[in-house]
Amino acid sequence: MAHAQLLTDVDLEARSKAFESKPASAAITWAVDTFGDGLVLLASMGDAVLIDVAMKVDPRIEVAFLDTQYHFAETHETVARVEEKYGIKVNVLTPDLPLDDLWKTDTDACCFVRKVKPLDDLLATHTAWLSGLRRADSAARADTPIVSRDRRGVVKINPIANWSDLDVDGYIAEHDVPVNPLVAQGYASVGCWPCTQKVVLGADPRSGRWVGTDKTECGLHL
Repeated sequence: MAHAQLLTDVDLEARSKAFESKPASAAITWAVDTFGDGLVLLASMGDAVLIDVAMKVDPRIEVAFLDTQYHFAETHETVARVEEKYGIKVNVLTPDLPLDDLWKTDTDACCFVRKVKPLDDLLATHTAWLSGLRRADSAARADTPIVSRDRRGVVKINPIANWSDLDVDGYIAEHDVPVNPLVAQGYASVGCWPCTQKVVLGADPRSGRWVGTDKTECGLHL
């Protein structure tokens, strides 16, 4: 198994370019073969597309979910459906914090303590992670590579980065993939309930997040 630091940025860029013309499963297979138990899949539970692809490659891949304590009930229900369908136990990471109103006064700080810090702690014990980030999500994500090194020095793999919305919808229909019920209700991007609204038809899928502010990312992918 390779350590992230043994792979140069040139190596990662070459891998990323090579995977552009290959199925998402190829990137996941490479990640499993390269990082083994050092690999973790971070799921947002908007849908289980990445999980479905990954479980077909290796059902032993660790799946983690960041429970901010402010998720919709439907999102927790989706976690349960995923566990049942794939026969796995999702590693649910809940911060040891009391409920508060920080989201009302400082969304960046709230995201940091409830999402970014827990992910930092998780990745401190891993060498690579799988993310469902896609270029079609928003203009800010348009240049997302399939393989790169994140700010922590951990290798980040976005196997479906080049999938369109039609690709996702087609995969869901063909493979009966669990989808968060909120998506059908107009929540194109599902986050915490205080900071997530329905999206206007035809608008940026992430335009329902942090409405009325210039915030577009929680910080996990910066």
